[in-house]
Amino acid sequence: MAEKIVLFGGTFDPIHIGHIEVASAAAEKIGAGEIILIPARRSPHKNLKPLAPDNDRIAMMKLAVEDKSLFEINPVELNRAEPSYTIDTIRQLKQSLGGDCILYWLIGADMLESLPKWHKIDELLNECNICVMNRGGFEKPDFDKLAPQLGSKNIEKLRKNVVETPSIEISSTQIRRKILNNEDVSKYLHPEVLNYIKIRRLYAATD
Repeated sequence: MAEKIVLFGGTFDPIHIGHIEVASAAAEKIGAGEIILIPARRSPHKNLKPLAPDNDRIAMMKLAVEDKSLFEINPVELNRAEPSYTIDTIRQLKQSLGGDCILYWLIGADMLESLPKWHKIDELLNECNICVMNRGGFEKPDFDKLAPQLGSKNIEKLRKNVVETPSIEISSTQIRRKILNNEDVSKYLHPEVLNYIKIRRLYAATD
């Protein structure tokens, strides 16, 4: 039986407990045996580079998942020249992981509207399962409005791959702001990640 693998991309600037919780919940619903975190060079569909350097983001990610056997980190997008497209990442991972894997790429419901603008979206939807994470307690995403751009066949694929995940009330942007303002963020971060941020003076005001 083909192995199911969850792929979760993002800037992870910094990685927080919400990232781990939603990815774990999605993997459980899908029945995946592995979760691969893929740090992005910049925020998807935005022209914003992460504040923390690549090596620091990867170091924090390793600390956040060191005791979680399902998780791996793959810097495939950091090692490739820009522009970096999801379709290229999927094809590269298929080569390295082997063709008998079934890949599930997680996206937040807030990214759904921009999906038709993704590079080679039709090919991407053929080569992997795009899984829309729907936060618990929220209405399911409205796929119908995307039908004229994506087509009914692709819309059905997306509907089948909606996964309900916990509702997380924090974002990396908010965490960075709190750190800048010397506010307590310990409940949002793995203790080792928080310690790393303090040692490296990440996100703090510069003198």
